[in-house]
Amino acid sequence: MLDQDLIEQLQSVFSPLETALEFVVDETATESGAELLTMLEDISATSQKISVRKSGKQSPVPAFYIARAGKHSGISFRGIPGGHEFTSLILAILNSDGKGKLPDAGIAARIRLLKGPIRISTYISLTCENCPDVVQALNQMALLHSDFQHEMVDGGYVQDEVQSLGIQGVPSVVVNGKMIHSGRIHFLDLLTKLEEVFGISGTAESLSQDLGKYDVAVIGGGPAGVSAAIYTARKGLNTVLLAERMGGQVQDTKGIENLISVIYTEGPQLADAMAKHLASYPVKVLEQRRVKNVSKDKRIELEGGEFLQADAVIVASGAKWRELGVPGEKEYLGRGVAYCPHCDGPFYKGKKIAVIGGGNSGVEAAIDLAGIVKEVVLFEYNDQLKADKVLVDKLKSLPNTSIITNARTKELHGDGAKIVAIEYFDRKLEKEVKVALDGVFVQIGLLPNSSFVKDTVELSKFGEILVDIKGRTNVPGIYGAGDVTTVPYKQIVIAMGEGAKVALTAFEDKMYH
Repeated sequence: MLDQDLIEQLQSVFSPLETALEFVVDETATESGAELLTMLEDISATSQKISVRKSGKQSPVPAFYIARAGKHSGISFRGIPGGHEFTSLILAILNSDGKGKLPDAGIAARIRLLKGPIRISTYISLTCENCPDVVQALNQMALLHSDFQHEMVDGGYVQDEVQSLGIQGVPSVVVNGKMIHSGRIHFLDLLTKLEEVFGISGTAESLSQDLGKYDVAVIGGGPAGVSAAIYTARKGLNTVLLAERMGGQVQDTKGIENLISVIYTEGPQLADAMAKHLASYPVKVLEQRRVKNVSKDKRIELEGGEFLQADAVIVASGAKWRELGVPGEKEYLGRGVAYCPHCDGPFYKGKKIAVIGGGNSGVEAAIDLAGIVKEVVLFEYNDQLKADKVLVDKLKSLPNTSIITNARTKELHGDGAKIVAIEYFDRKLEKEVKVALDGVFVQIGLLPNSSFVKDTVELSKFGEILVDIKGRTNVPGIYGAGDVTTVPYKQIVIAMGEGAKVALTAFEDKMYH
């Protein structure tokens, strides 16, 4: 089943394995069951440390779990983890042996404090680009926690379960028959969600941990933050970088064609390149961290109880996708409300959907979705679309699209199981209008990640950090860089330059003030 090139790659990847690992496979009297067994046997043949055995149990669909040193690792799969999920399987093997990039000691301790027993199923589609992030995160948590089991479920094999759970988007995370999350979510947000669902063991005092004192603390792992950290490290300053995830919003960017000297790249590739560049400098990187508060004396408090002190703080926390904030949006997330057209678009084949937002991202999403769904209606608050003319012309040329301007979204209506209509206020005619449809894709721009400094530094009316031409805020020793600030034009190349500039400002202030 595996081609020779892949087999040779896996032999190299698995050569460092030290622990005996097993694929424990249920018996499935179907062609797909035989296909799974063949794939697992091919993988096991690439390493003497990997074997296959049958569980002795019957399953209506292909299913197996990974055992390490003879015990259930906490990781299992229902379905054949091919497509994007093949990577999840390979990483699960490596992670089960303690190899690969795993959460650091601080995050691992936080995971172990989750109250068990924890049993989670994640329903995925093999074409979903965001699903592996969730599957891999939960697999790592299962490996670190003594009473945590996670199962990847290919929804294509269990349509009855998908329908009974009301799943209309992937990934969907299910606990005890209840969907606790659907759609794109990153490691830190997922851990926070599990803390809310299962609770944690320990007191505030037991969770508190001093991470030390630094010359500079950079908050944010995107282009501005990485640039700032590299520049301060080059100046010989003891630097720590705090990030929810390396790359930040760049991770969610598809094609990048305007980063000067790089003709074309994609977000994940650029994020990986930035992380590697940063790793070549003596910067302490604390990933999967969210800042709760930054005080004027530069004490930084993190969610989970950790804290640290710095002489200078550079806030480069970027921005996040803006939500509508209307009734029905959160209630029907994953059941008709989506933010990723690439992942969830296929669920709406042959249906009528709305795209909210007339900027480039909204119009691009509408164009992409028009090739999948029956009909696309694009809603824009202003009297005309803000997207580039070439995109608007392309959208208007498509036979199954329409545009409604002067529309302020009021509510997303559902029937208890899924979205059935959007209600908006026509700002020109001054009347409320209701349009029946099957799904809503929200594409309305970005919101600055500045809430943790709102009581410390001065912000604009849009929540951006007010900075001078050198990136200084109104508080000495606290600086801002990139999309979180008032600097115009939210572009990768600009954020990189701003990070470097602010780092040089921080060094200048340290040396001469």
